[in-house]
Amino acid sequence: MKSPAVVNFAPEPHSVELREFDRPTPGADDVILAVEAVGVCGSDLHQWTSSHSWPVNYPVVLGHEFGGVIAEVGAQVKNWREGDRVVSETAAVIDPDSPLSRAGLYNLDPNRKGFGYGVNGAMTRYVRVPARCLHRVPAGLAMEFAALTEPCCVAYNAVIQNARIMPGDRVMVLGPGPIGILCAAMARLAGAEVALVGLERDRTRLEIARHYGCDVIVGDATAWAKARDGLGADGVIDAAGVSAALKTALELTRPNGWISKVGWGPQPLSFSLDPLVQKNLTLQGSFSHNWPIWERVLALLASGRLDLKPVVGGVWKLEEWHEAFEKMHSGAIVKAVLRPV
Repeated sequence: MKSPAVVNFAPEPHSVELREFDRPTPGADDVILAVEAVGVCGSDLHQWTSSHSWPVNYPVVLGHEFGGVIAEVGAQVKNWREGDRVVSETAAVIDPDSPLSRAGLYNLDPNRKGFGYGVNGAMTRYVRVPARCLHRVPAGLAMEFAALTEPCCVAYNAVIQNARIMPGDRVMVLGPGPIGILCAAMARLAGAEVALVGLERDRTRLEIARHYGCDVIVGDATAWAKARDGLGADGVIDAAGVSAALKTALELTRPNGWISKVGWGPQPLSFSLDPLVQKNLTLQGSFSHNWPIWERVLALLASGRLDLKPVVGGVWKLEEWHEAFEKMHSGAIVKAVLRPV
């Protein structure tokens, strides 16, 4: 059985097209998931424009934010059955015997490969998923929102796990992309006063942050950072895609504050890190997520405490992937969702 798939087939810009793709067969520990919704991630756009900084196993089906219904189970799979509504983590390939995996930090396993770049992803009708990656979708949670559990987990890890927010803190988020907006929402859930910072071209996406009770800043954020006592923000979350954002974070964080860096910035640094030392700052990187984070985020989504309606800019058929990509790339919307059915 063949189904259409959005395939990134070469490293050159815009080497993405719709191709026919065979339905995979499950390994003993896998399931075959009938995809019902798949989010478009900024990393999908980076591979589409060839502006990414990670290795890609060409050709590969894009898509790592997804959910659906189990269509087939492998011979050794337990506790899952056909018809179960599930979402999947992104760590498609890990070394189960590595020290990191044994510690539950398989997201940091150097041998890790993810859906959509290392192995075939979910922008198609059927995708093969290791059963260990699955989480049940709570009753009543629509699949177009459940499919976005993954970027919410990225934000949860950056804001809740890898930062040290206290209620009443003043926290700045640099970069109003999907992850930046979700980080701002998470910081609000943690009890912080939050400002989301962007550029003039980001105004449409910046306005989405107001739905989460955030202040919005275009350009220089110094006044907001220093409004309380002149020393700076308690913490800064760098969710921008340029290395220069770290310089801004160093300038606007108060002494003994923290910076959580979740945005990829492949450019070399052209500034001094001395303020990190002088201010006694904590600089923390944040990458991906693991099983307990997924369970927490699904509970937040199911309860309605984390509402994704403001960030979903539309749902497109899989065959309309190019329009969805363009809408996100232009900044007209925050998140696009594709439906393969």
